[in-house]
Amino acid sequence: VQLQASGGGLVQPGGSLRLSCAASGIAFNVADWYRQAPGKQRELVAGISDGGSTTYAVSVKGRFTISMDNAKNTVYLQMNSLQPEDTAVYYCHAYSRVAGWSWGQGTQVTVSS
Repeated sequence: VQLQASGGGLVQPGGSLRLSCAASGIAFNVADWYRQAPGKQRELVAGISDGGSTTYAVSVKGRFTISMDNAKNTVYLQMNSLQPEDTAVYYCHAYSRVAGWSWGQGTQVTVSS
């Protein structure tokens, strides 16, 4: 499954961004967002199932919201109250019963004044 991530950019502390991850012609069953900061391991940020269950890393709970639009085969990550420590490359990671797990190409999020 080809995943196309978008929506990253430069934002000031306290600002917001919305990341999108679209699949080409196939529906997700489970989707996650991971991030990797320079010199750090990739970490799970948020996950969602097609049943609507969600999970969040403690560091982003209450600030980030993951959602899925099954009609558009797209998963979103709404990020509010961004802080410099949220700076990382964000990757979508999605599972389809037809195609298994796939990774998107990553989108850079930089939080800086």
